[in-house]
Amino acid sequence: MDWSPGYREYAPPAGLAHALSCVWVSVTPAAGAAPTLVLPDACTDLIWRDGDGVSLAGPDTGPLLVPSPPGSVIAGVRFRPGAGGPALGLPLSALLDQHLGPGDLRTGLPGGRGPALAAQVHGGLAAGEALGRLVRLAGEMVAGAPPDPLVAAAGRDLARPGARVGPVARDLGISERQLHRRCVAAVGYGPVLLRRVLRFRRFVSRIDAGAVADDLAVLAADAGYADQAHLTRESRELAGLTPAALARARRVPAPG
Repeated sequence: MDWSPGYREYAPPAGLAHALSCVWVSVTPAAGAAPTLVLPDACTDLIWRDGDGVSLAGPDTGPLLVPSPPGSVIAGVRFRPGAGGPALGLPLSALLDQHLGPGDLRTGLPGGRGPALAAQVHGGLAAGEALGRLVRLAGEMVAGAPPDPLVAAAGRDLARPGARVGPVARDLGISERQLHRRCVAAVGYGPVLLRRVLRFRRFVSRIDAGAVADDLAVLAADAGYADQAHLTRESRELAGLTPAALARARRVPAPG
């Protein structure tokens, strides 16, 4: 792992790729940095912060500004959509737009998971050791309660441009009501919002990959929006910024 200043994502161990989208590290320079704009991604993160210990970030429905104190060292594991609820042993709707700190975790998770996490991934660890423990514990959770395969399949289908909830449910052989119930438990919200979030992440990924934001109509169409106005409305709601402003914000180089 690279522990120099900046944010980096790494592929999870091969045996956990079905449940974890990535492991990640974030190191703030000693001079400090602007708050980080976190966008909804339908995922749930277990997060370790140097000196504080482990916390849990539930699924977000809107943008969140996270402070970046000077010199802070953070590491995390990110559960894929449909994996967080089963692994944590509770409906993720209970964690919607929630962040549980070390103290909250002791009482906020069933089956003794919270106290075990807080005790084993405490703030006094070295960063590499903390991340290794997070990965190991996430693996144990997933082994005991694997992702909901139906929700995982729905997530893959809903991530495609032009996807619609009704046809996805029919292709999976269940009703829209059943799909909604399973998504709320495993993801935190229903398939309609899940589709919106995944579509917006398609746009964000294009911006992050270097797509030029001069022609937003083309980017909107590529991501699956009806038109540029549709993208703008969604961007204001899910990111708190217009698409052009979001593109500029994500291209600001991290201070070194």
